[in-house]
Amino acid sequence: MDPSEIIELHCAGAWRAVTEERLGDWRLRAASGFTGRANSALALGSPGMPVPRALDRVCDFAHVHGIPPVVQAVSGSETERAIEAAGWVPNTGHSAGHVVSVLVGPLGTGGDGVSFLPEPSPDWWELAAGTTEPTPAQRHVLTTGEVGYGMAKTTAGAVRAAIAGELLHISRLAVRPEHRRQGLARALMAAAGAWAAGRGATEGVLQVAVGNTPALSLYETLGFREHHRYRYWVPAWKDRTL
Repeated sequence: MDPSEIIELHCAGAWRAVTEERLGDWRLRAASGFTGRANSALALGSPGMPVPRALDRVCDFAHVHGIPPVVQAVSGSETERAIEAAGWVPNTGHSAGHVVSVLVGPLGTGGDGVSFLPEPSPDWWELAAGTTEPTPAQRHVLTTGEVGYGMAKTTAGAVRAAIAGELLHISRLAVRPEHRRQGLARALMAAAGAWAAGRGATEGVLQVAVGNTPALSLYETLGFREHHRYRYWVPAWKDRTL
């Protein structure tokens, strides 16, 4: 299997949808619309049938679960080319950005002032997810697996750290506006690395929209580099919810 596909599988294991079905090597995922990753078909390897037929199955699955049909595919892959040839188009309307850079880098150490919680606190939910009353889908996606919940200076910053094979999967890194530019993001990343190293992780991975220049700049200074990109694809026909 291609290294990019291996990393994508690890990342998918650290970000589990509420409902998942296998279609050959592909994974159909739904989580009540919470995040693109958890509500798209992860198109890796072979779906066990011609790609156009597999895309019809993606649409059927999406219709049943009340979400738009979307496919996540590694940029430049043979699978992505087949999806394009079947008439699907890049999902340029995806609010978080339809082209995503997957970065890998070293685990940090230290992280003074950051504590890791075994369960997300109300403050963590408020900062990392924007709510103190998460939906069942949010709770499932963000708490499934071996996960730690980092908090900096009690409530100034938060991060989600999950073990994905030998990788540390980082997500939901957030710092309150009044506490930015004080090194808290670096401290959160360092503490997440220390937390993960004690659980067998050897390297970090995170996914950042290519338009998020501040985040990309931060991770570059921490030693992260782009491994590959993925894109979201949707049917070209107008009504994408059926």
